[in-house]
Amino acid sequence: MNERATGLPSLHPMLPTLVDRLPEMLDEVRAALADGWPDYAQFMAEEQAEVAGAAEIFVRWLVDSAERGATAPPDLLAADRLEVFEEIGRAQWRAGRQVSALLSAYQLGARVAWRYVSGAALEASVEPDTLAALAEAVFAFVDRLSSASAHGYVLEQSQSVAERELLRDELVDLLLSDRADTTAVLVAASRAGWTVPREAAVILMSVDHPMGHQVLNRLDSSCLLIRRRTLLGAIVPDPVRPGRRQRLTAALAGTGAVVGHPVGLDQLPLSMQFAELTARLRASGILTDDPVFVEDHLDALIVHRDDRLLEALRRQALAPLDGLTPSVRERLCETLSAWLRHMGDRHAIAAELHIHPQTVRYRMTQLHEAFGPALDDPETRNRLTLALVWGNTAAASADAAPLHHRRRKGG
Repeated sequence: MNERATGLPSLHPMLPTLVDRLPEMLDEVRAALADGWPDYAQFMAEEQAEVAGAAEIFVRWLVDSAERGATAPPDLLAADRLEVFEEIGRAQWRAGRQVSALLSAYQLGARVAWRYVSGAALEASVEPDTLAALAEAVFAFVDRLSSASAHGYVLEQSQSVAERELLRDELVDLLLSDRADTTAVLVAASRAGWTVPREAAVILMSVDHPMGHQVLNRLDSSCLLIRRRTLLGAIVPDPVRPGRRQRLTAALAGTGAVVGHPVGLDQLPLSMQFAELTARLRASGILTDDPVFVEDHLDALIVHRDDRLLEALRRQALAPLDGLTPSVRERLCETLSAWLRHMGDRHAIAAELHIHPQTVRYRMTQLHEAFGPALDDPETRNRLTLALVWGNTAAASADAAPLHHRRRKGG
């Protein structure tokens, strides 16, 4: 009988017994996998020759490992062999399965294998330390395979996530460009794994807001994140579906976000323009909702879309007040704005401005004297409403004030 350097009998005489029992062992492994891991069992059945060859290599390595006192001889667990198990882990991710299922299958196979190996070892009357070396070799082998597969799984997961995010970023760029024709969007959406909705809306918020990134990252995967140096937001699909607005209101509260009006995908660039204008109006204090829904303030957007045009309108509409001092002009503009909003209800005006109704009467007398019969003209009232009702009344009166008044006020 051959002996090792330690003086103990060689384990190689076990090999014929182990090799003869391999078909039986593989059948038992396949049967054990059939319930919880049918795909793996099917693979073993379809690739019997390859599996049997790999199992024989494992058995020979096992005996050699135990005799050498090493758990990972380079001939079997070299990098090129471990790459095979890394690829198995990658395939597990691509198939949408949990890596824990694969590792459990490895462990099950190891338990069955050890039962056959230990049985052959006991029949050969191996020494206890040799039996322990065999056990260590079996489970060290499985640990190496498990580590390789888990590593491959994580690598594939990371690469897939990175590729998916890149494709989603490209889709966002397409949707917000003037190149978003239907075919191009469908192709890009398919590549990015995004379900094309009937309508969508844009969410915008300040890149400097401390809650912004956290809130956007909590949106579900149906939302496409907008990540640019000066722009932070998302494209939200089907924002008008039941419950969506309420959930967005709750999720975005406190962020100062703007939610664009729902549009078809081909209109998203225009919706983005409206959302950016709305964000500017909120930053200037004209709109104060939190979050702001663009669809609630389309009238304000119409009025404020061109500041120069709005200022020209204010100058024209409020020209009858040009001869007044800035303080009087501001008070009368404030009263006129409230009068237009409350349709002449003196008590409502007084309550809003925290003044006596008689003061309202006095100021309205001044306004009628300044404007004359024009104040009762519907067209004049429309112009005054556009000039005063949207936005800050004091700012509106200052914008429309003659240049010499502004110079005096500014010192």
